[in-house]
Amino acid sequence: MRPSEEDEEDHKALHGASPQTAKRARDVTRGFLSAVAAPAGDDTDAVLLVVSELVTNAVRHAGGVTRFRLVAGPGAVTVTVEDASATAPSLQRRSAGEPGGFGWQMVRELSEDVEVSTRPGGKTVSALLPLSH
Repeated sequence: MRPSEEDEEDHKALHGASPQTAKRARDVTRGFLSAVAAPAGDDTDAVLLVVSELVTNAVRHAGGVTRFRLVAGPGAVTVTVEDASATAPSLQRRSAGEPGGFGWQMVRELSEDVEVSTRPGGKTVSALLPLSH
């Protein structure tokens, strides 16, 4: 799911400081989507929801985001969040009355593809989402 260096030249990408709150990540993502001329709508709302969930999970369960990256390609955007925990996300079985536990399922449903890879010192979660132009 990660673009090669050659692909990087053909795609618009955002690399940089890792936002440590879901709100900041959404703000950065809105600016990125605006810069790549993505129209507002359901697709951009889905990207914002996935960004929010992945960053919130990294902060809540893994001590924070260590790297945040957005890459826009033809008809899609890839959201990548890295953190310092090697524990992969999992579906949480909770009753409807309990708060939380639904974010990972939502990320998987909104994304065309989701990859989780572990590495020494943490994990990388990448989600590919459709994006109309």
